[in-house]
Amino acid sequence: MSRRGKIAIGGVAVGLVLWVLTNFWIAALASLGVPAAAYLMLDPAQRRRLRRVGRKELGR
Repeated sequence: MSRRGKIAIGGVAVGLVLWVLTNFWIAALASLGVPAAAYLMLDPAQRRRLRRVGRKELGR
């Protein structure tokens, strides 16, 4: 299994645990808010590099 696959499965597992322990909206906020906050903490050069790498992986 690829590294990204393992990360995706871990994210789904954390989301399900949060959903069971809290309500849906708190789990959704945590699932969407944590990656968004991490992206916003990057400096502009790191964001450009991340976007460039993401486009290359899509075959553009």
